[in-house]
Amino acid sequence: MKSSSDASYLLVDRTYRECRDSVYRYILRKVECEDDSRDLTHDAFLRLLEYRRMLNEETVRHFLFTIARNLATDWLRRHCRHQEISAYLMEGLSASVQDAESEVIAGDLLQVELRKVECLPRKCRTIYRMSRFGEMTADEIAESLNLSKRTVEGHLLAGRRQVREFLRKCI
Repeated sequence: MKSSSDASYLLVDRTYRECRDSVYRYILRKVECEDDSRDLTHDAFLRLLEYRRMLNEETVRHFLFTIARNLATDWLRRHCRHQEISAYLMEGLSASVQDAESEVIAGDLLQVELRKVECLPRKCRTIYRMSRFGEMTADEIAESLNLSKRTVEGHLLAGRRQVREFLRKCI
């Protein structure tokens, strides 16, 4: 006999297979950025997993799209806020001062990112580096490492999430 936990995982798994593409397209229409849309789609399903005990067949899709809408809205708020702050800084600083300051900040952020990347599990670290610094696509990485694209995407998602959370804590 299957436990209710097993059933909830199966429901989330089936919902993922059936709705992943439509959730991705929904988010992409809102944020207009493919990479962020992929990340937000994965985040939506991870969030759905957190609520798996509350899910049922009739409401799971509605709940998923509510999560997706909220994630996209949060992303847009952060993105707009970032643009407002950037515009304000651009107006207030001379070009040369801003360029020098931006280079220093970018260098500092890169060092923090590299420090966290070194702490990732070996395979996750390798895939993250190939994507971020080698500018390889998930398909190229999968072929290069003889892994499935889905495995590569999973490692990328985990690596990006850990690095992102670490950067948020540091900033």
